[in-house]
Amino acid sequence: MSAPLQSLDDALTLITDGCLLVVPREVSGVPMAATRALIRRGVKRLHLVALPTSSLQADLLIGAGCVETLETSAVSLGEFGPAPRFTAAITSGAIKMKDATCPALHAALQAAEKGVPFMPLRGLIGSDVLAYRDDWKVIDSPFGNSDPIVLLPAIRPDVALIHAPMADRFGNIWIGRQRELATMAHAAVRAVATVEKIHDGNLLDDPVLAAGTLPGFYVESIAVAERGAWPLGLPDHYGVDAEHLAEYARMAATAEGFAEYLERYVYERRAA
Repeated sequence: MSAPLQSLDDALTLITDGCLLVVPREVSGVPMAATRALIRRGVKRLHLVALPTSSLQADLLIGAGCVETLETSAVSLGEFGPAPRFTAAITSGAIKMKDATCPALHAALQAAEKGVPFMPLRGLIGSDVLAYRDDWKVIDSPFGNSDPIVLLPAIRPDVALIHAPMADRFGNIWIGRQRELATMAHAAVRAVATVEKIHDGNLLDDPVLAAGTLPGFYVESIAVAERGAWPLGLPDHYGVDAEHLAEYARMAATAEGFAEYLERYVYERRAA
């Protein structure tokens, strides 16, 4: 394989304390098995970028003390209510929050993907979020008078962490329709992927699968993690474990309940 097949713990050694880590939105194939492994390893001071939103993954990492800075446009458990550990951390000032919008995060990652230092974006003009982002600059367009535009610095993650349905033995990853996973891998210095299974043959040689395949030269390491997005779903493969998310929302509402959740479902490695 151009990206070596490794154990989950070995694949995650690239994610170290202080890493700028980008992860996908809650419906794009979230690497939850990898997230639990990172918590067990005790990684600290992450600058976590969720492209462009997150749910259980960010809440778990924040509650476990892994995150120093969070950059995203939303963290929520959706129909199960607010993300309790995120809410507690923001209220207490335990983490630094860099508010963003969905288009802004995509644009900043696309700048890194293209190898340019910034990306212009118009839709932020007139919004309050600009007052809280001194790294976003408003300039007059060089191509028109009195035409302001926002410049967003490129986000160049140290590592992109993704979960996908399958990889082949050449290191190629099939991501299907989840194109933001490709943006993440293109933008990051390195990418780590967990997958449900290893595909026989070369994905790029298959005329049906090739269009949804991330070439292996973007991927540093791969680990097999069956049902690796659980309790979140993997699009077109399995759904959300609603009963478990409801249990998490109930337990994580207090610090004591969250600690019990970690002991039961993270440190004891309980499977789905």
